[in-house]
Amino acid sequence: MNPEQSTTTVDDWRSLPAEQQPDWPDPEALSDALTDLASYPPLVFAGECDQLRARLGAVARGEEFLLQGGDCAEALDGVSADQIRNKLKTLFQMGAVLTYAGSVPVVKVGRIAGQYGKPRSSPTETRDGVSLPSYRGDAVNGRAFTARDRRPDPERLKRAYHASAATLNLVRAFTTGGYADLSQVHAWNRDFVRDSPAGRRYERLAREIDNALAFMRACGVTDAEAVRTTEFYSSHEALLLDYETALTRVDSRTGGLYAVSGHMVWIGERTRRLDGAHVEFASRIRNPVGVKLGPGAEPDDVLALVDKLDPDREPGRLTLITRMGAGRVRDRLPALVEKVTASGARVAWVCDPMHGNTFTAGSGHKTRRFDDVLDEVRGFFEVHHALGTHPGGIHVELTGDDVTECVGGGSRIGVDDLRRRYETACDPRLNRSQSLDLAFLVAEVLGEARRAKEARR
Repeated sequence: MNPEQSTTTVDDWRSLPAEQQPDWPDPEALSDALTDLASYPPLVFAGECDQLRARLGAVARGEEFLLQGGDCAEALDGVSADQIRNKLKTLFQMGAVLTYAGSVPVVKVGRIAGQYGKPRSSPTETRDGVSLPSYRGDAVNGRAFTARDRRPDPERLKRAYHASAATLNLVRAFTTGGYADLSQVHAWNRDFVRDSPAGRRYERLAREIDNALAFMRACGVTDAEAVRTTEFYSSHEALLLDYETALTRVDSRTGGLYAVSGHMVWIGERTRRLDGAHVEFASRIRNPVGVKLGPGAEPDDVLALVDKLDPDREPGRLTLITRMGAGRVRDRLPALVEKVTASGARVAWVCDPMHGNTFTAGSGHKTRRFDDVLDEVRGFFEVHHALGTHPGGIHVELTGDDVTECVGGGSRIGVDDLRRRYETACDPRLNRSQSLDLAFLVAEVLGEARRAKEARR
């Protein structure tokens, strides 16, 4: 990929099939909104994207581990200090578990500050004989089933930008202002999760971290930057191409193009066609890029995507996020990993154990069994260990709130509990207790792999 591409090439996607785009009813209003967006300051900076690409390069080489998580679909009215702090608290706790118990540096990336658009299986939704446009995320329309709310409104794109800016402002304050300090490791546990099995297990680990920090202080290490702050990056699905294009900028250092809507963007399972608009757009930008791969992905098709998106075989440029389902990951994943590895590509392999394990309960709620989530993660690790490749990370839909959207886990949420606190705008998320359960499992597997590697030396 040539970093000196001209600025006009970012629009080349417009001549290609663009899946999952809203049917904007007022082209003039859309044009006005995009003109405004194009004049707004960047949400992130090219240098930050380069830093993340370098960290993901370490993930691709097997030196670090990616923890990527956050909401299924962010809400424009969800930009509050409490909600954002709770999401970060969950990821900080998971990161502490993985780093300390798994003995691996963790790259923390949120599904945050941009996840305002959602792909849908149908362009319309019908209730009681009435058909309206499907809810496509708060950046497009509203959740309420009324003609007014479901009408795509381009002014929402501008609201999504401002909500993302406010979110990133809070994220930066929390991650650099002392909240991410490892001395806060107990404070992150002072709420409902403390009394859960995962919370009690975490508290034991937190005491070990306290002892380690006390040892460091006794040795004279009193001002370690890595202890006081943390790197944290934003990511979202680059679904709404008009929005992404309006927020693409030329880096003054290199002349390369960057999507300044987030540090990392990914292409979804529904929009990854090789000759499609989303892949074309992603091929033009210098950000780290991810691609979701479902059980229908074929090895040759995946290799063609690698050739298109990472022709220079640059570690950290491309992350392949597999979402196979617990029952298929062990059968479908090996051929993909073998084909890509044989090509010489240095991609980061990441497991999304959520999307392939969704079902509808008798109550009508979409949900996921926690045991299926764990089993897909286990299968992902088993495949990579068998092939001698690196299982690079997990990509999880989660929240810091005490929701009841996925069944199972240490808190033993049952199907009958789903209606109690089912709050997601789209897909079911792990609550914080379930997220910690998952982190401990992954840390155990990472620790086992490290010990086995040391024993072979």
